Amino acid sequence: MRIENRENVQNGKGTVHFEYILSPEEMHGYNTLYARITLKPGCSVGYHVHKGNGEDYFVLSGEPTINDNNEREVILHPGEHLFCPDGRGHSITNNTQEDVVFMALIVKSPEV
Repeated sequence: MRIENRENVQNGKGTVHFEYILSPEEMHGYNTLYARITLKPGCSVGYHVHKGNGEDYFVLSGEPTINDNNEREVILHPGEHLFCPDGRGHSITNNTQEDVVFMALIVKSPEV
């Protein structure tokens, strides 16, 4: 498992901790990211639009705020998830005083 800390992911705030479950090679081109991600208080993954893929966030702990395609904000709780399909955008922010831990999976869109 590869571990990485990245700053200002997608123009978000602070440091984001990635624990990659599978490498892109291990996913054989079907998915591009499968990771356990930790956001410290005040940190975020900035707003971004998915093109050619979609992404699911599944919350393990904490209560992140999700910007869902600039249409609504949703606070997720442990055990909840939100899928962002191809062509839509999202961001995830930790506005609390506790760590947010979630699974992120980016899946390629089927070719039509």
